[in-house]
Amino acid sequence: MKFRPCIDIHNGKVKQIVGGSLRDEGDRANTNYASELDAAFYAELYRKDRLKGGHIILLNPAGSKYYEETKRQAYGALKAYPGGMQIGGGITAENAKNFLDAGASHVIVTSYVFKSGTFYRDNLERLLSAVGKEHIVLDLSCRKKGDGYYVVTDRWQEFTDMRLTEEVLTELSSCCDEFLIHGVDVEGRRSGMEEELVHMLGAWSGIPVTYAGGISSLEDLDKFRRLSGGNIDFTIGSALDLFGGNLPYETVKRFQ
Repeated sequence: MKFRPCIDIHNGKVKQIVGGSLRDEGDRANTNYASELDAAFYAELYRKDRLKGGHIILLNPAGSKYYEETKRQAYGALKAYPGGMQIGGGITAENAKNFLDAGASHVIVTSYVFKSGTFYRDNLERLLSAVGKEHIVLDLSCRKKGDGYYVVTDRWQEFTDMRLTEEVLTELSSCCDEFLIHGVDVEGRRSGMEEELVHMLGAWSGIPVTYAGGISSLEDLDKFRRLSGGNIDFTIGSALDLFGGNLPYETVKRFQ
């Protein structure tokens, strides 16, 4: 059970937003925190603290007027911590190698593989051919529907028909090196984790999994360890004092 740090970049700034509020139209999002420090500052901090395997997420699409500035920030972070962080946001088979060459350890992919409610295995195969399984993180962020959790895509607005189960994790683990899974309904809300989801992920035995969403106190971390059996990693954004929250980064970073 390790802490995986994050750097989310929106409209050219390091931000923490409310999960599910992101809209490409007008480059809008409900913001919890916007930093005056650049992405390279945070990457250098994580490098000094020897925190590996965190993620950088570009929250603007390629067509946005802010995309180039957001990408510039991301490249600055990769340069500050080469080989230490993963990157996601608009990753395709065509551009993935560029991000790896810029210093990312892995590319994180969602919409290229899951789009408009459909799983595109052909696109995953193209990505595998381009960069190899060892450089791919599949983002299986999900929302509760009925009695299960379903992968969501297109800015977390659209449900796919893929229910997240141990069987699905086992099948997809042959195509990637890690999973990143946000509990979307609690992401950025500091309201507690998706406990059923955390328990299910902790019970599965396979490749590394990082969970994000709702952890906002040291008591939550204790509960996370119990529910997951200590078998999965975690990330925290808005709740950290680095990003305007109350949870001390200096304490959390010791989970490594």
